[in-house]
Amino acid sequence: MKKYLILILIILTGCKEKKLKKSNEILITPKILKQSQNSNLIKEKLLNDKNVIPFLNEYAKKNKENKIKILTKYGEIEIKLYKETKYHRANFIFLVKEKYFDNTLFHRVVKDFIIQGGNSDNPKISSKRRRIGKYLLPPDTKKGFKHKRGTISMPSSEIENPHKLASPYEFFIVVAKNGAPHLNGNYTAFGEVIKGMDVADKIANLKVDKREMPINNVFINIEIVYNK
Repeated sequence: MKKYLILILIILTGCKEKKLKKSNEILITPKILKQSQNSNLIKEKLLNDKNVIPFLNEYAKKNKENKIKILTKYGEIEIKLYKETKYHRANFIFLVKEKYFDNTLFHRVVKDFIIQGGNSDNPKISSKRRRIGKYLLPPDTKKGFKHKRGTISMPSSEIENPHKLASPYEFFIVVAKNGAPHLNGNYTAFGEVIKGMDVADKIANLKVDKREMPINNVFINIEIVYNK
């Protein structure tokens, strides 16, 4: 009888160990991304429409930076991001720290209207997007910010999109002298240029092709500006 009891205990213990091992395997998946050197959070899986807001909510608490600098061959554009548009600020800071924007382009230029950046036909940029995830951001248009000259905002996704969900990987800067008030309420203004508007104007006046792309590529890198 004693032998049988010992045998049953061994079997039960073995079952528990198996379950624990299986649980650990579920937690460690191929989709886990390494923690960024500059990030205080570990993103455990690719971002998507369901998990992006909870992720950005936590990210915003631990990453409070609100100034960035766009570097181009024409000079630098410094931008202050609004604290009030929390998710859009956090998303932009996250992508900057992940170095997503490095070697993307100002790929669309419309004179007297906007310059648009954050995309490229380079396969490495597509690869970066796949590594981060596929998601859209809900609009945040009721904070009172308008599309005045120098505003940075996010374009809507190109897919059928009645709710004007924003494409998180791209942005545009308004260069129109009188701003772009027709965009108010439809797109989220989440920051403004505080230095280097003359650089934005230089880019806005470049020659473009039929697709509104500059004839000569305008590569960009983006850095965080830390308060001294």
